Amino acid sequence: MKRRSFLPAAGATALALGSSAALSAAPLKGNLKQGACRWCYSKIPIEDFAKACAEMGLKSVDLPAPADWPVLKKYGLTPTMVPGPTSIRDGLNRKEAHASIKEKMGPMIRAAKEAGAPHVIVFSGERKGMGDAEGLENCAIGLKQLMPLAEETGVQIVMELLNSKVNHPDYQCDKSAWGVELCKQVNHPLFGLLYDIYHMQIMEGDIIRTIKDNHKYFFHYHTGGNPGRNELDETQELYYPPIAKAIVETGFTGYFCHEFIPKRDPLTSLKEAVALCDV
Repeated sequence: MKRRSFLPAAGATALALGSSAALSAAPLKGNLKQGACRWCYSKIPIEDFAKACAEMGLKSVDLPAPADWPVLKKYGLTPTMVPGPTSIRDGLNRKEAHASIKEKMGPMIRAAKEAGAPHVIVFSGERKGMGDAEGLENCAIGLKQLMPLAEETGVQIVMELLNSKVNHPDYQCDKSAWGVELCKQVNHPLFGLLYDIYHMQIMEGDIIRTIKDNHKYFFHYHTGGNPGRNELDETQELYYPPIAKAIVETGFTGYFCHEFIPKRDPLTSLKEAVALCDV
């Protein structure tokens, strides 16, 4: 699956690795199980990255390659979100693709179960002229065919909400209301949404209210600063402590993973984000 293009993390890898020795800190409150998306730190070797994540108190790594799963296990990290058989461009909104998706999902979801991964990620696909009502109906049909595989393994199937304004033009699951309605139509406890805060800030804002009103459909969260999808700092319009607090107050027990592209020393930026969201 072609996720996003792997963008270079700012700063030399040597600098990032050199800071890892200083990453251990006081224990986190741990009210949120925080993690990081592997693609944002792809220049850091997996062994060094996993070690640094563990030292920071992180619990998971999103979207790691299967070859990385044993390394994550070595450091007590969960491979939280693993790729499924769809892409951002081509997904479940095409009925003609459902049989192929179901065939490919079987081994993927069983591998996720074996690795201890709680989620397999899927996408709606792009509209390509298809209306939102038709896309919703088609995705629901396709997902209902996949739910027996989820039941067999206990692994949750999660569709990501992405923005179609800046990063993924024409993507269909681009608003929380559309995704929530899809959850209602599928009506299964093992299907939910990946609520990406960065993407939904671009599309609709009103982040905290949306989380409070729809949290039962949000199985996983991603962070990112806006504009720019960079650090969670004073340069962007989202202030994460109250967002993290609102998520904790919903009783959320899943994973909250950082998916921003560092402009500074990557591991220092990640550590700062972890501390900021440790509410």
